[in-house]
Amino acid sequence: MDNQRNLLLAVALSGLLIIGWSYAMEVFYPQPPAAELVEGAPAVVATGSDVASRAPANVGSLGEADAVPEGPIDLDAALATPNRIVIDAPRVAGSINLVGARIDDIVLKDYRETVDEDSGPIRVFAPERTDAQHFAEFGFVVGGERMSSRAIWQADGDRLTADTPVTLSRTDEAGIIYSIQLSIDDQFMITAEQSVQNTSENPAIVQPFAFIKRTSVTATPDQFIAHAGPIGVFGGTLQDPHAYHELAELGRWTPDGDASWLGFADNYWLSALARGDGETDSSDFRSLGDDLFRADLIYNSVTVPAGGTLSETTQLFAGAKESAVLDQYEETGVTYFGKAISWGWFEWFEKPLLLLLRFLNDLVGNFGVAIILLTVIIRGLLFPIAQKQFASMAAMKAVQPKMKAIQERYKDDKQQQQQEIMKLYKEEKVNPLAGCLPLIIQIPIFFALYKVLILSIEMRHEPFAWISDLVGRDPANLANALGLIGINIPEYLMIVFGIGVLAVLLGVTMWLTFKLNPSAMDPMQQQIFNLMPWILMFVMAGFASGLLLYWVTSNLLTLAQQTYLYSKHPQLRAAAEKEKAEKVKQQAKEAKAEGKA
Repeated sequence: MDNQRNLLLAVALSGLLIIGWSYAMEVFYPQPPAAELVEGAPAVVATGSDVASRAPANVGSLGEADAVPEGPIDLDAALATPNRIVIDAPRVAGSINLVGARIDDIVLKDYRETVDEDSGPIRVFAPERTDAQHFAEFGFVVGGERMSSRAIWQADGDRLTADTPVTLSRTDEAGIIYSIQLSIDDQFMITAEQSVQNTSENPAIVQPFAFIKRTSVTATPDQFIAHAGPIGVFGGTLQDPHAYHELAELGRWTPDGDASWLGFADNYWLSALARGDGETDSSDFRSLGDDLFRADLIYNSVTVPAGGTLSETTQLFAGAKESAVLDQYEETGVTYFGKAISWGWFEWFEKPLLLLLRFLNDLVGNFGVAIILLTVIIRGLLFPIAQKQFASMAAMKAVQPKMKAIQERYKDDKQQQQQEIMKLYKEEKVNPLAGCLPLIIQIPIFFALYKVLILSIEMRHEPFAWISDLVGRDPANLANALGLIGINIPEYLMIVFGIGVLAVLLGVTMWLTFKLNPSAMDPMQQQIFNLMPWILMFVMAGFASGLLLYWVTSNLLTLAQQTYLYSKHPQLRAAAEKEKAEKVKQQAKEAKAEGKA
């Protein structure tokens, strides 16, 4: 009766777990909003209250900004304006806006918005007042007043390429010449050398500055496992404690220490300013209202005498968070730039895992196959431990009669019973926890692979067999099948209808591994282990396909491994079969007794 009550309780708790899982995942691992899924799409023109809410924003220590014209504008219309210089680098395309010396148009040539091959490239930067506004501006504060963002600069060329830099320049009424030489490398880094030539008769107090301004509407949601929002290295320490809504509540966040770099991170993309050799007056993050945020990098004021010059260099990164590329920039002096990817505490293990996956992918040409090979390698390395596990299980089986005798002898004295059992383990040299070791070792491996799949852009849109994206949900699920006939399943029911082929294989293979497990279990444990595979089938259905592929492959290898080790330890199979027969006999006896009652 107690076992039946416990089983009903386990079933009820399992049901609550399944029902509550969708809600928990939305809270802790929210899915990107629709804007993120079409990140590079042309802006949607807002109307009504959206227009009224876009008031000019205070720019804080950079002085009062020029009044921003009211109302949003279409992306195509914004990019069709004159006074633009083309950007055409190996991995980056776009344009520079000569109005305000802004880099406000950047797309990535190597990355598409969706898995559809006809979808356009990912857009990182978009002009001000477009729906996905996100841009960088370079300028000067002169005599305490910020240079106008509406000033038109002159360019000495019409294309910025990896081989041809472009210099923007303008002269103010006092005769001071300002210039910004822009160059771009073969990855995602733009270098801006800001110079001042004082040809006036009086000294001038000048502060070069740069900032990144963006909307959070198109940002990736901040998650426990992957930060999205303001980020930077200050005082030699990575700092990313705040999401956008937290920065909005603070209004302004000034991290402690000198900035090495600062900007805004999405899951796969990053925009950041890397400080040059000059000392900074301030480097901080601000909320501007209306879901707009800014990262400021303002250098110390310098008095430039008549006939004197000033020069300061800042780097702007606007591109993909490729681990190898970020590490290259870190090696050139951008402190901890590789930590823009939210590796966390397991970075020491996750990055080598990613390197191994890259190597295997280069070898076989597919990340899905690489994950399978990685699983084989991991299980091969763990095989000696598995052998010891089975040997320990065999030893445990051998001492079972003695354990039962002790339990019977000291059934009224649990403390003495436990002492005698521990003494028996020591005499027989049996470790009851040895069977848990392979599982314990695989927990950090599983978690590390999960983070690698989520964080590494190399996995994004990578296909395998019927799977179009190893980072996404298994597309071969019931919800997609019903969608083909016009039946749309709401998100809260995806925990049931979103189960795909990989999730089913996970449940089946896990159930088979439990059936082959030779360890002795009481009836309640047995019932829980019978339920667990099917609970996990529902729970894991929404996880990355690559993660399920790893787990299913691991289960299949476990089945093969158990079959082999059974052949090496026949006493385990004999004991398991005997135990099973005894349980069937006991259950039949109990059923017969209940029938008579």
